[in-house]
Amino acid sequence: MSRGRFVPKTDVRRYRVSSGSILHTCILKIIPLTQHSEMATNRPKAVATTQVNNERVIITEWRFAPGAETGWHKHGYDYVVVPGMNGSLLIESDEGEIISELIAGQSYYRQIGVEHNVVNANDFEFYFVEIELR
Repeated sequence: MSRGRFVPKTDVRRYRVSSGSILHTCILKIIPLTQHSEMATNRPKAVATTQVNNERVIITEWRFAPGAETGWHKHGYDYVVVPGMNGSLLIESDEGEIISELIAGQSYYRQIGVEHNVVNANDFEFYFVEIELR
C-alpha cells in the first residue's frame, strides 16, 4: 500500500476580498494532507536574504525559482508579506493546500504561530518581502 499525499475529500470555498475600489473573487481548494513530517520533497529551496535584523523587525526577501519551497516552518512573530510581483503560491498546511494569488504591492498580515510550507506555483521566478514584527 503506497502512502498518498492527499486525502480524497476536498472542500472548495469562494471568498470575495475587497482591495480599495477593486473586488477580487478567490476560489480556494482545501485538500487535507498527511502529517508534514511524511511529506519530504525534492523541490528546490527558496532563497532567503535578510535585509534588516534589529530589535524591532526582521525583513527578509524570499526568492523562489519555479517550484521552489521554503520548507515547513512555524512563524515565531507576527508578520507582513509584501509581494514584489503578481503570481501564485501553493500554501501547504496541516489543514490542506490552497493556491494563493498575490498581487504586487498588496500586503497581507498574519499572526504568530502560522505553520506551513510555501511553494512557487508559477513557471517563473517569484519574490516577496516578509517583515516580522518583534
